[in-house]
Amino acid sequence: MNVSLIEPLRVPKELIFELAQPIKEMGHEFVYYDEKTTDPEELYDRSKEADIVMIGNNPYPKEVVLKLERTKLINVAFTGIDHVGREAAREKGIKIANASGYSDQSVAELVIGLTLDVYRSISKGNRDVRLSEFPGMIQGREIRGKTVGIIGTGNIGLKTAELFKSFGTELIGYNRTEKEEAKELGLTYHSLDDVLSKSDIVSVHLPLNEETRGFLSADKLSKLKDSAVLINCARGPIIDNDALARLLNDGKIAGAGIDVFDMEPPIPADYPLLEAKNAILTPHVAYLTDEAMVARAKIAFTNTVAYLKGHPENIIE
Repeated sequence: MNVSLIEPLRVPKELIFELAQPIKEMGHEFVYYDEKTTDPEELYDRSKEADIVMIGNNPYPKEVVLKLERTKLINVAFTGIDHVGREAAREKGIKIANASGYSDQSVAELVIGLTLDVYRSISKGNRDVRLSEFPGMIQGREIRGKTVGIIGTGNIGLKTAELFKSFGTELIGYNRTEKEEAKELGLTYHSLDDVLSKSDIVSVHLPLNEETRGFLSADKLSKLKDSAVLINCARGPIIDNDALARLLNDGKIAGAGIDVFDMEPPIPADYPLLEAKNAILTPHVAYLTDEAMVARAKIAFTNTVAYLKGHPENIIE
């Protein structure tokens, strides 16, 4: 079979070729493109001879997938697969695998970092110290003793809950199914409305799909306490971000830490969250650490080798 990795994975080339060695030893071909492209024609050219196409988080649209004639597997070195033409893949009978688990720690750590920034005004303090006229001291809040609501108790949600627990918080959560691992951490499950209304800090960890798009609507967000902080390191369209911006500006929510938006950065200048009060914004980097990039590369190549051996792993659909 032919295997094509059609974009860089933010790890050294030496690691890529080391991980690809088992593929070659099995007698298969491996091609690596070390420059990113978003051009659909170029994406197709890099993919058309491949039985297995390996990608990262670069968009891989329907128009490319529909033209594939040889490909049997799209192996995504990322947790989410909403950047892939999934419907087209189903039509073509192409399987999709992902690299779930590679960024659990990195995402959870950024959730904590955003929470600390909102609570302690770290970014504002950094700016203030650099001003010629220091405006005064900033009094913050502690995480200890707060109630943390985890919306979505998958792997990342559980890792986030684990880190929050170490601060001495009470953990509550919402999920379609209750997880024993969450209960073992001391998390208690509640209705979504109860989680929103009872939490001091709410952290969102849902996948983006048709059921979760707009899940936290203006009505749902209005149930948050005016002292609450909302953190979203999952997917932007899960939340009504226009409503969130209004609530922040009206003082109905105390703060927000947002890593994901309704589009990928750069964000349009008129996007409401850019002007929202007490909002800390980062450019979709929760997954992006040195350690996570190495982990996802290893998982992706493990997926490829497993597929070549006839026992596929991490198949999403």
